[in-house]
Amino acid sequence: MTARRAPARERQTRTAPERRTAAAADGARPVRAAAGKDARGNAPVRLRRTDGLLRRVVIEGVRPQVDEGRFPAKAVLGDIVAVEADIYADGHDALCADLLYRQATDSAWTVAPMRPLGNDRWRADFPAGELTAYAFTIEAWVDAFQTWRRDLASRVEAGQNVAGDLLTGAALIGDAAHRAPPDDAGLLRAHASRLAGKGTQARRAELGLDGDLAALMRPYGDRAHATRYGRDLLVAVDPARAGFSTWYEMFPRSVWLDSPVGQAPGPGGQATFADVERRLPYVAEMGFDVLYFPPVHPIGRTQRKGKNNATRARAGDPGSPWAIGSEEGGHKSIDPQLGTPQDFRRLARKAKKFGIDIALDIAFQCSPDHPYVKEHPQWFKRRPDGSVQHAENPPKKYEDIYPFDFGTPDRQALWEELKSIFLYWIGQGVRIFRVDNPHTKPFPFWEWLIAEVKREQADVILLSEAFTRPKIMYHLAKLGFTQSYTYFAWRNAKQELTDYFTELARTEVSDFFRPHVWPNTPDILTEDLRTGGRPAFSARLVLAATLSANYGIYGPAFELMEQAPREAGSEEYLRSEKYEIKRWDVRRPDSLRGLIARVNRARRENPALQSDRGLRFHRADNDRLICYSKETAGGGNVVITVVNLDYGQRQAGWVEAPVEDWGIAPDEAYQVHDLLSDARYTWRGPRNYVELDPQVAPAHVFRLRRASAGGSGREFE
Repeated sequence: MTARRAPARERQTRTAPERRTAAAADGARPVRAAAGKDARGNAPVRLRRTDGLLRRVVIEGVRPQVDEGRFPAKAVLGDIVAVEADIYADGHDALCADLLYRQATDSAWTVAPMRPLGNDRWRADFPAGELTAYAFTIEAWVDAFQTWRRDLASRVEAGQNVAGDLLTGAALIGDAAHRAPPDDAGLLRAHASRLAGKGTQARRAELGLDGDLAALMRPYGDRAHATRYGRDLLVAVDPARAGFSTWYEMFPRSVWLDSPVGQAPGPGGQATFADVERRLPYVAEMGFDVLYFPPVHPIGRTQRKGKNNATRARAGDPGSPWAIGSEEGGHKSIDPQLGTPQDFRRLARKAKKFGIDIALDIAFQCSPDHPYVKEHPQWFKRRPDGSVQHAENPPKKYEDIYPFDFGTPDRQALWEELKSIFLYWIGQGVRIFRVDNPHTKPFPFWEWLIAEVKREQADVILLSEAFTRPKIMYHLAKLGFTQSYTYFAWRNAKQELTDYFTELARTEVSDFFRPHVWPNTPDILTEDLRTGGRPAFSARLVLAATLSANYGIYGPAFELMEQAPREAGSEEYLRSEKYEIKRWDVRRPDSLRGLIARVNRARRENPALQSDRGLRFHRADNDRLICYSKETAGGGNVVITVVNLDYGQRQAGWVEAPVEDWGIAPDEAYQVHDLLSDARYTWRGPRNYVELDPQVAPAHVFRLRRASAGGSGREFE
């Protein structure tokens, strides 16, 4: 954008030439490079000393950290953010380390002592208690008192004379008194006096090893040569629903045959927002907390698509909702056949009463009839003949859509207008947005826009619909997208599911990428769903809902197991709802509605399924069975899932679970409660037998129940 001041983070990440150029432009005096470079052009290295001593502690491997602090890590409101680092020094001296954290807008740090985990790894936590960004860093130092105390204990145990050691300890305590406030200084001087006094060595050594003294001394150790980590890192805190949500996607214009709309559809033969209000109990009873609509704006008529994506529409064809804009309005307008803005706001309020948030699709593109095309022709790319270039993703063509030219010379006005679209719908009460194809728009645009929107409304959630290369998907998440689509739909075999979700949940990717998985979408009908029948839909539902804390389905196509492709091998639906108004009979007795409700109830009632970080995969001796667990911190809630990946055959085998990690002895009996069938089984030890018939139950979702205290092994919590 022209004449835009770079945000602070951007200014801090300029290259050295850019900083020198910027400094000159700002009137600042650039710093000259030192003379006397070596043959490679490098300046000589000079040791920095403090009172003649080097800083000895090394701090590295800090997590969470995204691209060396270029981007914030992610947390959700109420999280306990775990900070870990490798901290070590030369020699054998004892170390101390503190985590320093604050809200990014504050100046004062809060200090939390770090604890060693072993192998030079240290950890401390801080609460994400506000919907804001937090800054944190680490400070560590060689602690002379802790070193003295450790060595004193060893010498006392060995029966050695420790008279000199006690005098050394008294001196260290006396030095600390000079750094302490008056009350603590008095206590420290008293300890030093007793340690250097005339009591027996045994008694004085006991005083030196007193735990209360160690706690009193810790804040006042000599930190003159402490090491501070080289940068302050950030954690961005998102709303709780960013970390755990259950989405139901539906086209509000389609007709459902279980309500009055089935007999008396609205104008043009389609449903309205008033009809959607009558569907809310159905959505809520299945356990969904986000109801997501494709674009609800007026639809263009020029080059309108017909049924089955035909390039010519027939009379009465409603067109694709993603061809946004007509003479009736654009991105800040509602298709009049759906209702009015007042109708939309009433629907959103009614949904809230069912615990449901409305999510809207944001698609930055226009129909040829959009008011922007006439009012701002400079916002669109043109061919040499002057016509506007329509959208393409070869071999696909979208003749009914014009893409924006984000690099237009008038981009400042364009970017500001696109920001105003988000702000308009935020004003209508919307806080959750699914963003269409963000990977086809410039990265700088998203970094700017997301920061601007969240500055206005901190509790906004943005879902990135970017089915593209992994690094691009990850970069969009780093730029600020709250949640991200994944490759789940195309991960089917046991090993590829294991590898993919291990990457998402147990590597540094989890610091910034929050996966949102969908077994189907209006654009994606996978081979498994086309050919696997009811067992495939059931198994993929369980996988999605238990592997990821955020998942969604496109319904009623999913619960009614819509599986007919437009042509053989196609992922496009036959008679796709994108191009016509469907009539869904949600009363069908074969609907998966009941299973979906049980799965979502298990998610609501088990905190282990509400996070991605506790995911672990376990060995199953049959490659058609996949076994994994999720647990809360401390193992208070453990859920074990086993899924049959063969949709045509019964599969059986032995699965192994790390029961000792959950506080269960290797020979102890315990109960697993299947949350889908309500069956209960007694297991013993880590290795147990499972058998799954896909036509009956393609999956187990077990809640682990330990034996009651004092019980015989047959009584369970």
